[in-house]
Amino acid sequence: MPVTESVNIAMMLAESGIIDNAVHELMMRPQLIVAAESNPGIKSAMKNQIMKWRGQVQQRVTKVSVETRFQREIELYQEASQWDPEYFAEHVESIVKKMEGHSSFYFKAKSLLDGDHQKHNPMFQNYFCNQWYQALSKSLTEAQQTELEQHKEKLLADLYQRIETMQQMQEVTEAGDEKKAGRLWDMAKAKLTRGDVDSMKSIASFLKKNNGLQEIAEKLGRMANEVDDPNKERVRAEDLKMVEERSDSVTDDIVGVHESDDLSRLLPNEAMFLAYPELEVVFYKHLVDKRLMNYRVQGAQRKLRRVKAYKRQTKQVEQDKGPFIVCIDASGSMNGFPEQCAKALAYGLMQIALAEERDCYVIMFSTQQITYELTKQDGLSEVLNFLSYSFHGGTDLGQVLDQSIELMSGEKYKNADLVVLSDFIAPSQSDAMMKRINKLKEHKNRFHAVNLSKYGNPELMSIFDHCWSYHPSQLGRLLKWR
Repeated sequence: MPVTESVNIAMMLAESGIIDNAVHELMMRPQLIVAAESNPGIKSAMKNQIMKWRGQVQQRVTKVSVETRFQREIELYQEASQWDPEYFAEHVESIVKKMEGHSSFYFKAKSLLDGDHQKHNPMFQNYFCNQWYQALSKSLTEAQQTELEQHKEKLLADLYQRIETMQQMQEVTEAGDEKKAGRLWDMAKAKLTRGDVDSMKSIASFLKKNNGLQEIAEKLGRMANEVDDPNKERVRAEDLKMVEERSDSVTDDIVGVHESDDLSRLLPNEAMFLAYPELEVVFYKHLVDKRLMNYRVQGAQRKLRRVKAYKRQTKQVEQDKGPFIVCIDASGSMNGFPEQCAKALAYGLMQIALAEERDCYVIMFSTQQITYELTKQDGLSEVLNFLSYSFHGGTDLGQVLDQSIELMSGEKYKNADLVVLSDFIAPSQSDAMMKRINKLKEHKNRFHAVNLSKYGNPELMSIFDHCWSYHPSQLGRLLKWR
């Protein structure tokens, strides 16, 4: 009879390896192999997703043993296996009755009790509990296998959906960058229609034609590295340095005597025990107890070690890049070409955020505000919702600046880039607002403006660190699309 305090389903899983087999079977699917080999970023993201699933499904399958249908039977098994043989013979029938209706071992148990004389056999309890344990283990294994298959089918459906979405995205964007492809995979849970793909292709094409917008987006992507840093003269850096370390394993010098079991450094007089058979056992006892007299040696060995120190820095210090917060004026005055420019520039910043592992938030503002997180897990759905939004209403720049300042005051938004896309046909901001903005600028947050109109308020745009104007003439736009 197996001696156990509980039926440890986790150990059963480890021994059977069914989860590892399922992971191996998943990774050998031809469609997944082809997708993984197409780009290292996709391969890494897919592997991470499968490994995360492995941990989740192991926890879920392990819980099978505590489900109501098994818990009562496990308790009965534990109780019966600990009885003494005489007590077991008297009460085994009551145990079998309790199995009825929820144990696969019930009918087998009844057949074992048919011979009444068997109950009083000293070995009967041992045999009965062994048979019960095997039946219980089989039932648990079948249940966990069923649970695993259900989760595996859901994972496969998700993986195939992501592969399909990534194939569709190849029509829209060049996903050759490893980091960009990996993050796109994380966002690719959304199912795209032909209309969705066409919408993104249209915006990507618009951005490519209007290369001035693309240049603005690329410049914004580099801004995080161009901020003045008070520590740029001396920054902490790691360097490899050869150092000498004292070591007892280097035989440069003999520095004394100590007790040990190292035969290579044995004092000669210790070997005298081996010359006399009656003292030989004393030598081996000292060896086992590590009490043989040994020479103590010490020396210095050279090792490469990473040493952290402050170094003088002559070039620009690389900064941690925070998220993009893109505030887009969605008022009625932005309809038409300015609306297309705003959406295309936000799409371009999203592409940069993917490549640089940054977050990208879009806040559409008019008389109300709507926030989209373009780089989260279901970011493609957010992108599509954002691109389909129609501009209407009035302009309330103060309210969106309030919200953005609140966000940028948190640690998550340190070194963030706030980009306001608007026609800036709005009143100037208050002195109190200016003070809040200047305080954030001191913490490396940057404020940018892209003016999409000839009639923007110059005083309003003066609050930003950088301001670009993009409003080509109608003739210029026609020439770009030729």
